[in-house]
Amino acid sequence: MQRTTSQEQLNAREAQLQALLLRGMDGDAAAYREFLVALGAHLRAFLRRRLAQRPAEVEDLLQEVLLAVHNARHTYRAEQPLTAWVQAIARYKLTDHFRAYARREALQDPLQADDELFASEDDEPAQASRDLARLLQQLPERQRLPIVHVKLEGLSVEETARLTGLSISAVKVGIHRGLKLLAGMIRGKRNDEDR
Repeated sequence: MQRTTSQEQLNAREAQLQALLLRGMDGDAAAYREFLVALGAHLRAFLRRRLAQRPAEVEDLLQEVLLAVHNARHTYRAEQPLTAWVQAIARYKLTDHFRAYARREALQDPLQADDELFASEDDEPAQASRDLARLLQQLPERQRLPIVHVKLEGLSVEETARLTGLSISAVKVGIHRGLKLLAGMIRGKRNDEDR
């Protein structure tokens, strides 16, 4: 009973935000401002969870995400879930933020001694991450997104279904088929019939 109530609340919140956005896109400036304020509150909570170690960066990133939502509003389609559309934008901005942060950190990390530069090679984890990202990009979205959200980000199948607009069974099938394709790619074979 509790789960249904929280799901009903999420659905009502989604419908309210979507209605405000659509009215704003039709020229209702007050509705659009209300949409941005309400969305900002939800995004702030989303970003605080992901930037728990760097809370001072939340507001700057929030403004970047809201600006990206504003700039991309013409791409939103009323038949798609608003939450999935906004979260995709927020995740891209968050990823960009982490990349920029990593670059800044790397530039501020001075070498202690000249011989430290050639002391060892330890780029395997980074290379593995890059290789995985390249392989994932080759998967169809219906397989890539469930793997990213469930297996890499730790979301539940239900959360992933809500986020992507796929059914729960489609998320499970996407993960299974996607992992099978990834395994084939890693072995150097690609089974196109599984796509």
